[in-house]
Amino acid sequence: MKIAYFDCFSGISGDMVLGSLVDAGLPLHVLNDIFEGLDCSGCKITAESVKRSGISATKVNVILPSESHRRPSEILTLIDRLNLDQELKQKSKDIFLSLAKAEAKIHKEDIENLHLHELGSLDTLIDIVGSVVGLSKMGIEKVYASKVNVGRGRVKIAHGVFPVPTPATVELLKGVPVYSTDIEAELTTPTGAALLKGLSTSYGSLPDMKLEKIGYGAGERDLSSPNVLRLLIGVTESSFEEDSVTVLETNIDDMNPQFYEHIMASLFRKGALDVFLVPAYMKKNRPGVVLTVICDKEREEEMLSIIFSETTTLGVRLSHTRRKKIKRQIKSLKTSLGEVKVKVGIWEGKVVNLVPEYDDCKRISLNKGIPLRKVYEQVREELSHLPSSSIFNF
Repeated sequence: MKIAYFDCFSGISGDMVLGSLVDAGLPLHVLNDIFEGLDCSGCKITAESVKRSGISATKVNVILPSESHRRPSEILTLIDRLNLDQELKQKSKDIFLSLAKAEAKIHKEDIENLHLHELGSLDTLIDIVGSVVGLSKMGIEKVYASKVNVGRGRVKIAHGVFPVPTPATVELLKGVPVYSTDIEAELTTPTGAALLKGLSTSYGSLPDMKLEKIGYGAGERDLSSPNVLRLLIGVTESSFEEDSVTVLETNIDDMNPQFYEHIMASLFRKGALDVFLVPAYMKKNRPGVVLTVICDKEREEEMLSIIFSETTTLGVRLSHTRRKKIKRQIKSLKTSLGEVKVKVGIWEGKVVNLVPEYDDCKRISLNKGIPLRKVYEQVREELSHLPSSSIFNF
């Protein structure tokens, strides 16, 4: 699998993403070809080699002879007009809409009434569509990213002087690990944040890969440290997917065990990947329980909040670890007993695990008066005869 890693040590912006792709080998005509469907006479994308704090990088420039503001619905129509695969169009629209929704929330306006020059410009459209198309053309199947340097200080935008990161950038980066150094500049822009959130699978350290290409996309200014976005492209030789998770663990020996059902349900509702209990003998041979929660890194604080408010513990151990996993999907399928959600495990293009969801089987059992075991067995039997390729997307 070919993967990409955005190293955002100096933030991220739309033109930095495009620059890193071109620097890593994306032909410039791929970006210029996007303009063909926009009926934009005189529009052109150029690239130049520049240096940022001594590092050679590619600066991409979008040249627009004349530019007028377009409403979000007009931008979406322009994307639909492009000669692209539907999947690429939809991904581009999703990223643009995330940007529009963030701006609308900050300014408390309906999306269609937004009058922000940056949002309605062809420059923004090219940044988004060009990034989506560029990654696809380079054969990237999955994107990862580092923690994001957002910068600090103040920046002047259409509505006045705002703190860095700007309100829209902050809104878009919810759930993304961020930090700031002593650099007084806007390092991460709203468009960059929208691209990062819309393209990346997870955030953290560099994933294992056989490194093939490196690209440096230049930012606008020469700062005290390299104002570049580094793009690392490589191949993972593992047939497994990988992500990073947080493991939270605590020992409890002084709480009513009936509370655990409620606690576990609360943790799952807030996005825990798994929650389990292990019996343990504590000091002085007191019987206790080890509560373990596995979650995405960005949900640590929510999990801790539930644990400390709902249990009697005074401390929680945290560790960050990597997971290897096979591809999984959940599909709702029709059976002779009714509709059932099914969890499927896919490895090397083949279905290796097919499990009907317990809650659906339980519902059918209660409604039809059929033993749960029989429901489960019948559903599995019917699913085993369905052609996997016509049901699941490998």
